[in-house]
This record gives sequence, structure tokens and C-alpha cells, in this order.
Amino acid sequence: MTHITVEDVSFGYTASPVVQDMTFSVEEGEYVGVIGPNGSGKSTLLQLILGLYAPDQGIVELFGRPSRAFVDRDRVGYVAQDVTENTKEMPITVAEVVLMGRFPHVGFGRVGSDDRERTREALRTVGIDHLAERKITKLSGGQRQRAYIARALAGEADLLVLDEPTVGVDAESVGAFFDLLDGLNDDGMTILLVEHDVEAVLEHTDRVLCLNRELYFDGPPAEFADSDALERAYGINTRQREGATP
Repeated sequence: MTHITVEDVSFGYTASPVVQDMTFSVEEGEYVGVIGPNGSGKSTLLQLILGLYAPDQGIVELFGRPSRAFVDRDRVGYVAQDVTENTKEMPITVAEVVLMGRFPHVGFGRVGSDDRERTREALRTVGIDHLAERKITKLSGGQRQRAYIARALAGEADLLVLDEPTVGVDAESVGAFFDLLDGLNDDGMTILLVEHDVEAVLEHTDRVLCLNRELYFDGPPAEFADSDALERAYGINTRQREGATP
């Protein structure tokens, strides 16, 4: 099943496009990393995919339906890059944050034992079940990101979309965080990851999208490493840089 469709998409906040003539799709079970320099349109692309913006031209779909009209929002788990900032003043526990993922399934009913068990299971999956009763404000950056991934899992999301999730996460926790994503993908979760760390994307994902307004590369990490896409997208001569004397 195709989870994301982006076909001939262009979008700009002004007359100048931020995303131009972009086409790709993400299939069920894929682990796709999106890289590009600052201001290249990565976050804007995610907002188009999530239906927060309508493209100026082209088609953006989630699970075969236009993203702007997509209503099954519980199928998509979104973790923003500034989530650690947004949660600093929330006086609720980790378990309560994760339980929010069950709300679309509860509707106007009450949270039941099954919802609480799914919350506990999600916390165990991301490795922070021992922090369930701790205030979300008391967690480290990496722990907070895990809590928001757990919320997506509790909500039974089919697609996990992350916008630079390691921003604000201490270096010691980054490796464990990527190991978590690897494990979720191994279990069948479809992941679209925007990440500033090119090496991490090449190491962990199955497919790389490299962009700077337009798409410069779409393919396996090994092929990307042998291409000139990084040079063209980032405007640097990586071969010359690698041979330079410090």
C-alpha cells in the first residue's frame, strides 16, 4: 500500500517556490530519510504531506486520499523538531501524554482498560515504561521524543513522520534513539524521517531523498554515497573538502 504520494508538487509562500516539481512516493514498510541544507524545503514538504498546506500545483495524498481532506489522523504519528520546547510547561505525566494517542479511538466514550493497556505497551516498546508517572516536563529531550513516539504507537499509527527529532537530544541518547526507530521499522512501521545528520540517515534508513527546493536524489544510501547529489544540493565540493588539509 502506498502511504504517501507526492506528484509534480510545487509550493511557495511567495512567488518563489520552496518546493518545486517534486515527485516521489513512500510505500508501506519503508524507512525513508529526507536530507537537505537549511531552508531547502524539508519541513515545508512535511507540512504539505500532513495536509497543513495545499500545494500550488500537483497532488499530495495520504493512504490514497488528498492530504488536505484526510480525516484518519490517528493513522499518522507526527513528531515535530520543537516538541521538546512545547512540552516544557505541560504539567501532565508521561502516561497521560501517551494515553492521548487513544482519544481518536475512544470518541465520546470513556478511556477503558484496553486503552490503558495499549498505553503501557507503547511505553514498554519505546523503553520508558519506568517513567510513566513522571511529569513530561522532567524528562530529557530524548525521553520526551520517545514519549511522543509512544503516543503514536498507542494510537495505532501506520505511518511515523519525524521532523529532525534529534534536535535538543543529548549526543549520548541519539544512537539509542535511532536504534529505536530501526526496531520499529523492523516491526513493520513505515517511517519518514527528516534529519540534519546525513551520516545517520545513510546508516539507518533504507532510502534517501536529498532535496534543495527540488529533488536531487531518490534511492538507496549506497547509491547516494557514490553520487554527486550532496554536492549539488548543498552547493559544496565534497571531494575537494575530503582531500583538504585541516
